[in-house]
Amino acid sequence: MPRTAYETFPLPLVLVSTLVAVSVYALGVFVLSGTTPLTVGLYIASCACLEVMVLKRSCVHCYYYGKVCGRGKGMISSLLFRRGDPHRFVERQLCWWGVAPELVATLLPLMVGGYLLIGQFAWTTLGAMATLVLLSLGGNALVRRSYACKYCKQKELGCPALAVLSKPGIT
Repeated sequence: MPRTAYETFPLPLVLVSTLVAVSVYALGVFVLSGTTPLTVGLYIASCACLEVMVLKRSCVHCYYYGKVCGRGKGMISSLLFRRGDPHRFVERQLCWWGVAPELVATLLPLMVGGYLLIGQFAWTTLGAMATLVLLSLGGNALVRRSYACKYCKQKELGCPALAVLSKPGIT
């Protein structure tokens, strides 16, 4: 049985978390590939920008800054940005920017994919959209509830997302 919280998360857990996130982005690209290269490029750029904003606005203040966290972003953040104030992490209110990368990564391809399916139905597009929903909702929830949030040291210190994500198995 794992400890209450990890100082650094085991690499296999980080890899699963990263695989879910990358798969969501890849499925979004696949669905949007039925449009123009510009649309795909803007999608990739917006996802990258939003991820960088999370690294800069949240991860720099987190306990796991410079460490291996459950999402793999603590180490990345330390390579790109200076350490922030840990008290700012605790004092933050959960806002849409915290979940924006996942919303953009999921909702945009689903909306565009729905439009594409009306114009020309394709099982591959429908399958990619269904898998995108399953990974975005189920995959991310499983990763967070079962691993990332469950064994997170920042949760013990204070996490603004805890009130929103607080479900049996997390706290």
